[in-house]
Amino acid sequence: MALNPQEFTPKQQMQKPDYELQYKRDSYLMDVELHHHDFYELYYLVSGDVTYTIESKLYKVLPGDMLLISPRELHQVHIQTERSVYERYVLWISSQMIQRLSSQVSDLFRALDPASPGYSNQLRLHPSDQQRICGLMEQLYLETQENAFGADLLPQCLLTQLLVTINRLALREDCRLSGIARSSKMVSQVIDYINLNFAEPLTLELLADTFFVSKYHLSHEFQRQVGTSVGRYIQKKRLQIARHLMTQGMRPNEVCHLCGFGDYTGFYRAFKAEYGTSPRAFFQGCCP
Repeated sequence: MALNPQEFTPKQQMQKPDYELQYKRDSYLMDVELHHHDFYELYYLVSGDVTYTIESKLYKVLPGDMLLISPRELHQVHIQTERSVYERYVLWISSQMIQRLSSQVSDLFRALDPASPGYSNQLRLHPSDQQRICGLMEQLYLETQENAFGADLLPQCLLTQLLVTINRLALREDCRLSGIARSSKMVSQVIDYINLNFAEPLTLELLADTFFVSKYHLSHEFQRQVGTSVGRYIQKKRLQIARHLMTQGMRPNEVCHLCGFGDYTGFYRAFKAEYGTSPRAFFQGCCP
């Protein structure tokens, strides 16, 4: 059955509280900026010439591959649309929804948690597995576009089946792939250092001194290999963690200092510019 693709929007936020499944097909698309979500992303590539950056790793994605991205991972897609049409399914799902679908015996977070043993962002599926995943995605997408009898029940059944299937595939070593270093050893080490020390004062000069390179060389190589500046990456990482902490009930003024912002005014401006809302409004929306 021919599906009607949705139009691409650069806004990377769910409009529904539990999950959204998108089917998109583009012949031209600019790169999406490095970003993160408050929800999990399950990405299935149908066609296209795609590489995907997730934290400090680069993944070459082939048609039929699946990517699993957690809320804690900064990521960015790079597309060569002049080579082939970029067609994909993207499932966004909240942690609350995954929790509701899980059981005491079957924890559906197993394949999605970066702390899980053997965790991999990328699954390379066998042809029969591709057909199964693509079929479930297509059926779920069609159900979300209609309002037929059982529309409140069948999508959750399909979603559960999809998550169970993905977890089973993720447990197979022959499906799991490791990303290659996105950047030079020096830049990868800087990224790891920022991720571990985001709460501390961090500047280009301090990082250059720490890794015994000139700040000009570090700035140039970081921009060339990561696609954003050192300062911008630090700010995105801090905002990502601050947003997550607020969803867990921590107040904005506490989050501000725990995430390395020098003062609340600076935190407020950065948060508002990044997410289009104030820290307090976001916190109140999460924890009314």
